[in-house]
Amino acid sequence: MSLPPSDLRPLALGEIVDRAATFWRQHFRPLLILSMGFNLLTYILSKVLQLTLQGSPLIQASQGGGGDLAELGAAVFRLMLTMGGVLLGSLWLYYLNTLVVARYVVPTQLGDTVRLGDCVQRALKRLGTFTGAYLLSLGWGVGTLLLLSVPGGLLVGVGALLVARPDGASLRIVGLSLIAIGSILLGLGMLGALLWYLLRFCLLGSVVAMEDASAWRSFRRSGALLSGRVEPGFTGRVPVRAMILVTVVSIILIAVSILCGLPALILQLIYRNPDNPAVSLAPQSLLIPAELLQVMGQAVFNPLGLVVYATLYLDMRVRREGLDLERRLDAAS
Repeated sequence: MSLPPSDLRPLALGEIVDRAATFWRQHFRPLLILSMGFNLLTYILSKVLQLTLQGSPLIQASQGGGGDLAELGAAVFRLMLTMGGVLLGSLWLYYLNTLVVARYVVPTQLGDTVRLGDCVQRALKRLGTFTGAYLLSLGWGVGTLLLLSVPGGLLVGVGALLVARPDGASLRIVGLSLIAIGSILLGLGMLGALLWYLLRFCLLGSVVAMEDASAWRSFRRSGALLSGRVEPGFTGRVPVRAMILVTVVSIILIAVSILCGLPALILQLIYRNPDNPAVSLAPQSLLIPAELLQVMGQAVFNPLGLVVYATLYLDMRVRREGLDLERRLDAAS
């Protein structure tokens, strides 16, 4: 769906979702092609984590096999490194997919002709800048995570000190209560930090895709586009508008992921280990096709969310910089 200059205008929230859904339907095939490879790579990373966890000494210890304390400590360290690498790698692939899709969506909506190869070439050309901006975003996200985790961490620490005191049962009860409350606050803080991160940098891929700026300028630009107010009222604040769109997209994608993941979940329940229900004995010959079905479903619907973010980027350019007026002047001349 390419837009004539006369139709390029500020959009309401519902219009952003509607326009993104219409574009997704009309350009289904190229969007699927642009997203399938990233979803497969993300699946490979998650599969590596799954196989690493199954072969970990921690699983043997949980099944009653015991194990040396030093070996278990080393296994925990390796597992944490693997989990961190998989998480950061998957997030990097997601934002890189956002870049590639935005390079197709924004010019196409502006009426320009875009080849799929051009989108990939743009991603390769801007790979260093994109990675630098991504690392900057991670630093910002870690700082936010630490800040939001302070209240829960303090309560857990104080509760642990009270539980360790041999002064009486009353202090132990208070300590356990503080640990429980602190754990809840810690979980909420981590969840809040994750949601804030996804909201704050949802336009980072679009900025790197469409603008020739350094990593630092792209990092700041993505935040500037999502700050301030564009309309009167509560929903006129840009962070609120972005939060509503991110929530809608997340609900759709989570629902699709759960639905497409039912076959793999059923297999894991059927072949669960009776000695350790957390471990599945499902054969990989059955589990991998079921998991690939989930990957296919995600590759089909994930572009819808990426198109929403690209459309939001275009809307911010129109509202803040008069991109619609610029295009009309170009068309008139």
